[in-house]
Amino acid sequence: MPDPVTAPLHVLVAEDEALAAMALEDFLSRKGYRVTLAQDGQEGLERYSADPADLVITDLRMPRMDGRALIRELRIKAAGLPILVMTGFLSMETGEDDLTSDRWQPLVVLRKPVSPQVILDTLANLAQAAKLRPA
Repeated sequence: MPDPVTAPLHVLVAEDEALAAMALEDFLSRKGYRVTLAQDGQEGLERYSADPADLVITDLRMPRMDGRALIRELRIKAAGLPILVMTGFLSMETGEDDLTSDRWQPLVVLRKPVSPQVILDTLANLAQAAKLRPA
C-alpha cells in the first residue's frame, strides 16, 4: 500500500476539450500528480466511483452531464472533496446552484484561460486546506 504522505495526489480532470485536458494531464503529471481524465461529467462520476480522486478539476459546460451536476453528485459521495472549477462560462446566478454558496465548499472557481502556475497553486492550497498533505 502506498505511503499516504509520499504517494502522489490523485486529480480527476473532467474536461470536454481534448487538447486542454491532455495539456493539463501532462503538466500535472510532470508536477507529481496522478491524473485521471474524463470527457464529461458522466464519465467523471464513473471514473471517480471506480478510483476516487483526492482533488477534482472540472469544466462547467460539458456534454451528457455538466459540471454543476457532477459537483452535486460528488458532494453526495464525498462532501469535503476539494474541487477546482475552470470555465470560460460562468453565469452569476444565485440560488441552489450558486457555486459561491457554502453547500459547494471546498470549491474554487477560476475563469479560463488560467495560467498553469495558478492551477498548481490553487490545487496546493485546496490540498493543504483539506489536510491531504502536511503544511
